[in-house]
Order: sequence, then C-alpha cells, then structure tokens
Amino acid sequence: MVPLRHTLLKRVPPGVWAGAIWCVTALYPLLWSAPGARDDTAPPPDVLDDLWGQLFLALAAALSLAGCAVLTRRPWPGLVLLLASSGAFSVAWRLWEVASLQFLVVDVAVGFLASVHPRRASLPFAGAALAALGLFLAVRLANSGEGGTPSEPYVALTVVVAWLVGNSAYQSRAYAEKLRTQLLTQVAAQAVATERLRIARELHDMVAHSIGIIALQAGAAARVVDTQPEGARQAMLAVESAGRETLAGLRRMLVALRQADDERGEGGEGGEGDVEGRARAPLAPAATLADVERLAETTTAAGVCVKVRWRGEQRPLPPEIDLSAFRIVQESVTNVVRHAGTDSCEVTVDYGAKELAIEITDQGTGAGTTAGTGYGLAGMRERVALLHGEFSAAPRPGGGFRVVARLPVPPASPSPAPRPTTAGAR
Repeated sequence: MVPLRHTLLKRVPPGVWAGAIWCVTALYPLLWSAPGARDDTAPPPDVLDDLWGQLFLALAAALSLAGCAVLTRRPWPGLVLLLASSGAFSVAWRLWEVASLQFLVVDVAVGFLASVHPRRASLPFAGAALAALGLFLAVRLANSGEGGTPSEPYVALTVVVAWLVGNSAYQSRAYAEKLRTQLLTQVAAQAVATERLRIARELHDMVAHSIGIIALQAGAAARVVDTQPEGARQAMLAVESAGRETLAGLRRMLVALRQADDERGEGGEGGEGDVEGRARAPLAPAATLADVERLAETTTAAGVCVKVRWRGEQRPLPPEIDLSAFRIVQESVTNVVRHAGTDSCEVTVDYGAKELAIEITDQGTGAGTTAGTGYGLAGMRERVALLHGEFSAAPRPGGGFRVVARLPVPPASPSPAPRPTTAGAR
C-alpha cells in the first residue's frame, strides 16, 4: 500500500502542489482579524471591504493559478506570474513587505525548476526570485517609516534552500542515470565478448576436426595414389565429404548470425537473395553426445581408430551440457589426430548420478595441445568453467595424453534416452 501511495503522490504535477500551497497560505491573513490575534504589524481588519483590495486579491489568485498551470511547460512565464501574484497579494492586504508564507509558492517553483534543469539553467530562476525580494525590500524602505527587521532576507534564505534541494535532486538523478548507462554499456560489452568467445569456440571445434580429417585423408591419398588408385580415390571422396560437411556447418552458423537482421528486414537484395532464402530454412540441430559414434566412425575411417565406451544409465541432458560434452570429445580426438602420433585412442563417457565424466586417452608420443599457441585446451577449459565443472589435461605417466572433464548434471530423468550401440575398435 505504501508504494502505491508513493506512486500516486509522484504523479501529482508540481503546479498542483504550488496551487494548493497558495490557496492555503492565502487564508492565513484572515487569522489576523480573529479576536486576540491583532498586533501592530497586521493589516486593517476591514482591508478587504475595499473594492480595490478585493480586485487585487482576485488578480493575485488569477496570476497564481495561471503561473501554476504553465510552470511545467513554460517555466519563465510561470515563475514571473507567481512573482507578480506575490506582489498583488501584498497590495491587496496593504502590506509593505512580502508575505512570507505566501512566498512559499515561489520557493516550490524554484525548487521544482532546479530539479529538472541543470545548474546553469536553474540559477537564473533563483536569481529572479531574489531580485523580486530585493524589489519588495526597496519599496518597503521607500514607503514605510516603520523600523524593525525586514522579512525579505529570511525569505531569500528559503529561496536559496529550495534551489539547493532541487539542484541536489537533479544531480542525484543525473548521477544515477550515468551509472545506469555505464552499467548497460558494460553488460552489453560483456554480452558481446561472451558471444564472440562462444562463436570462436564453435568455429574452432567444428573446423579444426574437419581440417584434421581432411589433412589425414589427403596425406594418405598422396602416399598411395600410384600403388593403390582405388584407395586414393576413396580417401579423396572422404576429403570431399568432410569439406562439404564443414562448408555446410559454416553456412549454418553464418545464417544464424544474420537471422536477427533478416527478421528486422535489414537483409540485402539481389545478390543476397540466396542468403535470405537460407535464413528462412530450418537450421540443423546442434551436435550432442549421440553424434560421438558418427565422429568415431569418421575418424576411424581416416586412419585413427577411436574406441568409445559408455558407462552408467544414459539420460537426456540439458542442451548446453550435451553440446559442450560433444565438443570436448571432438576437440580431444582432433588433437590425437594432429599431435599424438598414434593410430588409436579411447573415449569414455560415464553418466554418473550427479555428473557427466568424459575421458579421452591415447598412447601417442605427442604433447597434446599443452605446447604451442593453439586454442583447443583454452576452449575446452572455458566450456567446462561456464558449466561449473572440472577439467584437466596432461601427459600420462606411462606415455600418451589424457583429457578429463567432469560436468555437473541434473538428476536422472524418469524416461532415459535410448542407449547408443557400443562402438568397439574399428
């Protein structure tokens, strides 16, 4: 209930607040006419019996209401009307000094204008109010022979306080907006950097494996082209298949990156029509652990035997875990093909109760990707870190290389996915 009231109060225009204050303070001089409230500084009790007093009071009311109505849209005319209203009010009550309580309307106006305008624009508003008070004081000194302390300096102090409060509100709001803009900029920059890293990992994992297979098959074809033409032909067909597969994957990724622009109608015309047509076509599903068997077959056909072992009860996994697990296996197998110098490796996928464990081992003599400037291990570490898992990659004591990733997964699903056929040595 409190937030609702606070919201309703904030919706009240400043002009309404100023008008309400003027109406309340305009009634205050009537208390001077009450019994026992009479003093030497009070206006005559019959001051409003005069037609001119009534006319000036009506004029003061009209000027004040007009100033309150235009204060938000046209600040200078609004403030001038409120200052003129203060003068007419003092004349109506035959006062030679400013009516302190009634001048609160001007204070409210100055504070509001200072809260919505920068300092250089709001200072003239406060200066105009202070100049009006100086005029009141000059008229009083010129026409009143009475002594006493003038009220204008104290009223001027309320104007200064109102301006300071309004300017402080403006600065606080400007600072909050600046922080909000900086935060949004940082969030956007972080999102862009994260997306760039994700795209870089996908490109590396997809292209590196295919290029490794292509290089292996091309090398084999070059060695047997004279002695085994049919074997060389089969190897080159495998190169063609891997190349087409890689090209299709790259096209799908580029189409996905352009899809947002195409949906907003920002796609090109003419030569880009084919790209737009492909953007409207359904994209291939993301790779999962179910594709490990096909990966093993492709790599085995290229000359490096991949043996896959499945442990535990297999179940559906969240898409990000399924894709990351496959990419880790793919990158590790690619490293075996490119760096290990061996003709076989073993992949173990273990579905535990609370985690998915992946292990890739080989008996080669290479150093994996621990040396050089490759991004394979870095990409795998990033994937595992994003999923709050554990990752290790190091040479084995007895020779070869070992990659282990442990990814936390949700509890087992009541309806497990079909278990892929166990792949033995090929």
